[in-house]
Amino acid sequence: MKQHQETLEIHTRGRGFVEFTDRLRAVVRAAGVQTGLVVVYCRHTSCSLLIQENADPSARRDMEHWLEKMAPENDPDYTHTAEGPDDMPSHLRSLVTKTSETIPVSGGEAVMGRWQGIFLAEHRARPHTRTLVIHVTGD
Repeated sequence: MKQHQETLEIHTRGRGFVEFTDRLRAVVRAAGVQTGLVVVYCRHTSCSLLIQENADPSARRDMEHWLEKMAPENDPDYTHTAEGPDDMPSHLRSLVTKTSETIPVSGGEAVMGRWQGIFLAEHRARPHTRTLVIHVTGD
């Protein structure tokens, strides 16, 4: 069984989705695994990972809008506001999404649907550099 691990840095412009599907596919190819799994893990609590539609940008805008409605800024009930008005909403948005994704590998490629892409969802208002760990395992 082979194992391969890389760290990716994703630079965000602030709140929104950053697709990194091509970078993930390159890591899987470099691993030399024909059949197995790739796990993507985000090392942060105020952003998250999503596998979602990557064809129509309006889908991403609608998802961003929904997350903003679910966890709005400046809610008077928030007590965790040490880093500003986007602090607690960013953690709540991560709470309803996730910090890892697992994708099958077949024929040396990450197996994803035709319209699927993998995204880092930045929940903070200002730009950040986010670190992802990509771990590929299999034969």
